[in-house]
Amino acid sequence: MDEIISAAERYPAKYWHPLDDGRIQCDLCPRDCRLHEGQRGACFVRGRINNAMVLTTYGRSSGFCVDPVEKKPLYHFYPGSSILSFGTAGCNLACKFCQNWDISKSRSFDKLADLAIPEAIARTAARINCKSVAFTYNDPVIFAEYAMDTADACHELGIKTVAVTAGYIHDTPRRDFFAKMDAANVDLKAFTDEFHVKYCGARLQPVLDTLIYLCRETKVWVELTTLLIPGLNDSNEEIAAMTAWIAKELGPDVPLHFTAFHPDYKMTTIPATPPESLARARKIAQDAGLRYIYVGNVHDRAGDTTSCPCCKKPLVVRDWYNIEQYRITPDGHCPDCHAAIAGHFEKYTGAFGRQRIPVTPT
Repeated sequence: MDEIISAAERYPAKYWHPLDDGRIQCDLCPRDCRLHEGQRGACFVRGRINNAMVLTTYGRSSGFCVDPVEKKPLYHFYPGSSILSFGTAGCNLACKFCQNWDISKSRSFDKLADLAIPEAIARTAARINCKSVAFTYNDPVIFAEYAMDTADACHELGIKTVAVTAGYIHDTPRRDFFAKMDAANVDLKAFTDEFHVKYCGARLQPVLDTLIYLCRETKVWVELTTLLIPGLNDSNEEIAAMTAWIAKELGPDVPLHFTAFHPDYKMTTIPATPPESLARARKIAQDAGLRYIYVGNVHDRAGDTTSCPCCKKPLVVRDWYNIEQYRITPDGHCPDCHAAIAGHFEKYTGAFGRQRIPVTPT
């Protein structure tokens, strides 16, 4: 505990205020945790030490790996490029179906084996020619100060930054945090408040607020992911309502990834999502007017392929994370009909592929 306190005292957290009853309140996310001395919030990593809020995981990670950017998943943000991924521990949601539960639900600092200051992470990304750094594995909003400092260090070296997040964050820290991000994949877990309360310990509206803010008020490139869980969030009515909302409030060019659930954590009795459900959801999204809809966690070349929304010809043909054909022009257009393709693109020189390479920042 002395090591944790020593590290935490060096990295005070933002976004909190004292209460009249002697507690302090964390103002980072809608949980609004109210803490006595020595307590930690629901996320586990933000706590009260010496009458102040501290971030106990600053500079400590659960691991670093180089991945294809498509794994985040981001299909319209420099396709084929490599991305340095890392996370810490803990989470401010309580998803019963969490597929990274050993990290996000960890209550042990044993998971935090790698030490890395922001500048070391940026240097490492540059040294191994990663286009971007991703804050992922657990939700980066809970280690916002560490992520934002790392983003600053990355930008100084020309490295892009990506947040893989559920978007469960208050307005002021939301603005600070996403001002440092170039792209985000936001996990829209369902489209009912009931699902969020019962299965995530959260509410839906703050996530929708984050999405509206990102798409209307920032230049952050946004893609969405929804994990389809049989019988819980995969009805035709819910998918239709969600995709109609996306098309109206966020715009038809926001890519949406439907991914397959597999039994894990506290949901081991629900069967895996059948491919037919993913295809059905994709068709509903297409009918709602969304232009870029993908499927994940299953082998589906058609569901992984980026096609021109105008002439319908394939532009990026994927087999899992392998890119087998790439035809988008460097300035982001279809080479056949010259329609603009939403996203961030550059001259394509080959894909990183399906490999996953552990690294240690130096």
